[in-house]
Amino acid sequence: MKFKGIKRGQIIELLQEVDIPDDTEITLEFNPSQSLSETERLTRLNQLFGSWQNQPELDETFAEIDRERHAYRGREIASLD
Repeated sequence: MKFKGIKRGQIIELLQEVDIPDDTEITLEFNPSQSLSETERLTRLNQLFGSWQNQPELDETFAEIDRERHAYRGREIASLD
């Protein structure tokens, strides 16, 4: 398999979906490409931003995160004993 990605610090962002299990060890072959023009960078960014489109389970995931963040759990009161 061959995939393209962009390196940012210690992270490599893949430009397409990869169907391999988490924690799978992989080997990368480094082939740097030429610098991208501003238009090419924008096109690639738009591809990355659009990768979460049409995934209804994400709406429920973020709704659950919001509920957890805003749940009131009271506060502890120190005992007088």
